[in-house]
Amino acid sequence: MKKKSSEKKRHVVAWVNKAEWDQVLEYLYSKDCALQKYALQRISAWKGRYANSTPVAVESTADLVRCQVLDRSGQLDGDDLVLLYGTALVRFVNLITERQQGRTARPLRLLAGNLNIPEWIVDLRHDFTHRKLPTLNWCRKGCKVVLEWLQQEYWSRQLGGGLNEDWESQSDGEDEENDLKRREDELIARQKEMEAYKGARELLISFEKEQYQAFDGLPDDKQQSLWPAPFADMSWILAEIKQFALESSETLIDVLMEDGFLVPTNEQLESLGCDTAYDASSTVPQLPQVFLRFWLPLLKMLNSPSFIHLLLEKLFVELQQLSREPNNQRSFYISAWISEVILCNSNRFEYHFETKGQKKARMKDRIFVNRIQLRWQQLLSACLDAPCFSTPHLLQLILDDMEHPLPLETRQRLLQLCSIYTQTANSGDDPTPEQREQPVYTLESLHEKLQHSRRPVHTRRSRNDSERSESFQEHHGADAQAKKAKLLRGSPWQVCTDRVLWKNYPLGKVPGQSEDPSCLMVDNYSTMTVFDQPVESATPHNVPGVLAPLRPTDGPLWTHSDVNKLKSGLQLF
Repeated sequence: MKKKSSEKKRHVVAWVNKAEWDQVLEYLYSKDCALQKYALQRISAWKGRYANSTPVAVESTADLVRCQVLDRSGQLDGDDLVLLYGTALVRFVNLITERQQGRTARPLRLLAGNLNIPEWIVDLRHDFTHRKLPTLNWCRKGCKVVLEWLQQEYWSRQLGGGLNEDWESQSDGEDEENDLKRREDELIARQKEMEAYKGARELLISFEKEQYQAFDGLPDDKQQSLWPAPFADMSWILAEIKQFALESSETLIDVLMEDGFLVPTNEQLESLGCDTAYDASSTVPQLPQVFLRFWLPLLKMLNSPSFIHLLLEKLFVELQQLSREPNNQRSFYISAWISEVILCNSNRFEYHFETKGQKKARMKDRIFVNRIQLRWQQLLSACLDAPCFSTPHLLQLILDDMEHPLPLETRQRLLQLCSIYTQTANSGDDPTPEQREQPVYTLESLHEKLQHSRRPVHTRRSRNDSERSESFQEHHGADAQAKKAKLLRGSPWQVCTDRVLWKNYPLGKVPGQSEDPSCLMVDNYSTMTVFDQPVESATPHNVPGVLAPLRPTDGPLWTHSDVNKLKSGLQLF
């Protein structure tokens, strides 16, 4: 570490010796333009030797001093000087604060405050880049303050010895240390994730092996109706999985949703005696009973509200990803697990009249028994964001089980829109006879239905009548266009009979118009004052809709006081 710090103090400089350095510093901050020009020439030579390694402070100082030299020469106008000062000040703020920025962008005011740069300098830079340009006086004042800051924070620190750029290089060292620490933290976190993934996978594979062994020990006539009690080894595995879920439940759920676990393979279904074929067209996915009982010991042990919330969230996210990359088998089982979890929380009306035996048999195959408070709003949004063949069914379950249900009309419309979007039958209430006769599945059919509803019955005509009316309208329109063209004869205006998309032309421009703005100028014109304008008489009978009394018509339209009021309220933009 000592060797590294000693090497950091060595710098290759572009000036001959310290005497040249002191001379350039003295000339830069002098009031003589000739001396300042000489100093700028020496800095140009330094930049040629430095190439791209010129210190930021030296380059910023040269830019600002050059602005002062050109300002005092009187060769540039005020606007040119404002732009020149603005460029130098913007470059100063950007270059000085650039090395303080980390991987995430931080406000310039915060970075400038750490470097003791006045806040109004940052505001001045903001005005140059985003707002109206400041005045020349503010530019000169900002240049003076920044040069004083550079002299105090950089140039004065070099007088004691070798080149010292701690205010620049220190941030580089801190950034390198922060990047190194961040990479180490990311590597450690990635290793922990890999270890957790392997541990979760091993535990779930052990659970599956024990379940397969227990299933193979059953007689064939009891495999579908009865599942054996867990072995002693199974109790130990379930305890290990529960402990793992307390530490990393997200990793456990991610592994559970992989193929071979909650989404079975064909070999697993055959070993459990389940049918490998599934009805992909069915909108109500349902898990095989044996496969559900295969995972019930694990899910009943993990049926905490937090785990159920996270499981539903992960299932819907996976279903949304499958909508982009279709996989019918995964979509079927993911949807079936979502349906199974929501059904465990339902409190349907028909359940109120079942016997104790029926209730006991139903509760036996449920993941959890007691009703929990689900995040219905999030579930509703997640379901709508993951459209698939089973979305109407899942949406119906969510709408029926919400603690604060939506209005009945809103639910029906939402289910109808869902069935239209997924091209499936509506799983909600029966549609009306009109809806059955005129289903709306495309935008074209929606337009047709809208036009059909707007057309009254008593105004429908035969085909010949409609053709006759269309020809009459065409003839009447041609006569009107000819009359307008006759009225505009001899005028620079003319009627456009072409079909033109006027939305593609800005206001005041017509097709074929020249880009030269002088084409809009007239050759002859005359000026007229307000009082010289002719006044037309107006009476109440030729001004429809006017109820207030009209102004007298025997004098000018505007009085002298009215004109003064108009002038006083006139604003120029």
